[in-house]
Amino acid sequence: MNSSQTRLTLILLLSPFLLWLGLLVIIPHIDMFFLSIREKVAPRTYETSLANYAEFFTEPFYWNTLARTAFMSILATVLTLIIAFPVAYYIAKMLRGKTKSILFLLCLLPFWVSELVRTFGWMILLRETGVISSSLQWLGLIDGPIEFLYNDVTVMMGLIYTSMLFMVVPLVSTLDSLDDSLIEAGYDLGGSKLSILKEIVIPHSMPGIISGCIVVFMLTLGNYLTPILLGGKSSMWFTGQIYTQFITRFNWELGAAFGFLLLIVSSTIVWLGLKLSGQTLASTVAKS
Repeated sequence: MNSSQTRLTLILLLSPFLLWLGLLVIIPHIDMFFLSIREKVAPRTYETSLANYAEFFTEPFYWNTLARTAFMSILATVLTLIIAFPVAYYIAKMLRGKTKSILFLLCLLPFWVSELVRTFGWMILLRETGVISSSLQWLGLIDGPIEFLYNDVTVMMGLIYTSMLFMVVPLVSTLDSLDDSLIEAGYDLGGSKLSILKEIVIPHSMPGIISGCIVVFMLTLGNYLTPILLGGKSSMWFTGQIYTQFITRFNWELGAAFGFLLLIVSSTIVWLGLKLSGQTLASTVAKS
């Protein structure tokens, strides 16, 4: 097969993906950008302006909400990593055969239903008349019903729960490739569990850590259902502001500006994370 045939085959193989990428990702983002720099000056009359971005920066509520959303998303990502890493290590290194497959399947089971159903499950557990409050009353631990919903702790629990799988999978994949003999050699040389974790396990699993953190952070930052349903109207999540502008106020220009700002903030934080960890996006994707 000559080079021209190889090139043609490659183009044909990539064309569905490139078409999908162009029609569903690139073109909508370009359209959103042009929509965000449009200002309505009269009925059906628009002019190019940065007024929508200026409104974001001059209104403290908007940028405070975005800053809070970014901080909560970073915190959720860190907590998800802390919880998921021991689980992934146990699955990858401690289990063998059917037991390993069964435990990994148990991690997948909750994600066979939609995020909406899973979030409603949390609401059934945590609401004032829910399972937890009723059980505590039945045990005599509390005098009356307690509302566990509509606070930051509940939102954080929901975000971690809905993101856990996307951290566990890349970690298991990376830890599976770690040769057990390296860990054994570390113990033979007198290394402690902490030193082996620090010098061998974590450096080897870094691509999986970065990959999982990127996915979890992006999903958490752009999450709408979990913060709104578990946090209520006072959840102050930036995707709620975008929804309000598009659906409630029909201010598509400001909503597009908010969406584009969210994209810029998320991309910037991911870029900073890669720089601080000394990783590159290409190497992370290739190794995880």
